Amino acid sequence: MTKENQAETKLVRIQEKGQVTLPADARRRLGLKKGDLVAVTETPEGFLITPQEVIATKALDRIGELLREKGITLEEMIESGRQERTKLIEEMYGIPANKQGE
Repeated sequence: MTKENQAETKLVRIQEKGQVTLPADARRRLGLKKGDLVAVTETPEGFLITPQEVIATKALDRIGELLREKGITLEEMIESGRQERTKLIEEMYGIPANKQGE
């Protein structure tokens, strides 16, 4: 293997919430900045991290605009989703709301 195509290994520590900080030189080479999206794909050798296009961010921004137009906050939508999830878990698995999350 020549120096040009040799893979460089950097060790990083997994943080409390499972977060991993990519080394600055890797972020720079990938053109990543705070808030960018990456895909994490399992491979036979481990995991592959690839930058994602801004399309997803634009879609999320558009969803936010539509929610604002309807007078719905993100927090209200999240809470509504939690309530629906709680109902579905109770209906499908018979777990009462007060026992979910234990």
